[in-house]
Amino acid sequence: MARHCIREPRYVPPVQRIGEQPDLFGGPTLSHVAERKGPPKGWQRQLQKWGRCTVMADLEAGEPPKIDPAPAPVILVACVAAKLDRPAPARALYTSPWFQKARAYVERQGAPWFILSAKHGLIAPETVIAPYDETLGAMKAGARRLWGARVIEAMAAQIDAAAPLIVLAGRNYRDPLWPSIERRASAPMAGLGIGQQLAWLTTN
Repeated sequence: MARHCIREPRYVPPVQRIGEQPDLFGGPTLSHVAERKGPPKGWQRQLQKWGRCTVMADLEAGEPPKIDPAPAPVILVACVAAKLDRPAPARALYTSPWFQKARAYVERQGAPWFILSAKHGLIAPETVIAPYDETLGAMKAGARRLWGARVIEAMAAQIDAAAPLIVLAGRNYRDPLWPSIERRASAPMAGLGIGQQLAWLTTN
């Protein structure tokens, strides 16, 4: 028995008349064109995006990530014994030639800075404080460790954790802090005598 197959009619897109043109024999000829789908929505925006790309991979990469600039270095300056006899901003309270040269060095750099005070810990240069008579050299090891922990806590609150640190201070001030900051800190005058430090501050 013969098998009958019924073929579904093929889809024929609708056509539209676009004009008339005489043929070679003088009779009119109708011209038609099949209907086509228009461009997808947003094609102009996609085309503009493609035009801005330098390579085809940029089409899928999207916008490049924004990179924040690296924070500026922060300078830490040790306090000294010589002070004014009245309250003053910390940057002006200490009067020794070493501190004055260190302050001049910091201000030439234009970098943010803090003072390592044996009594107050980490203090900003503009903080007004009264004169005091305390040094880390006179403290026992346990007291210096407590001082260091207090300074590290204050640094976490006031200094960017990614900022490099430049420490202008002797070992009594550096050692309690160094285990916590050594990966991002430098001590450019380490190992220099007081005369050499004065010369370094003047030269740099």
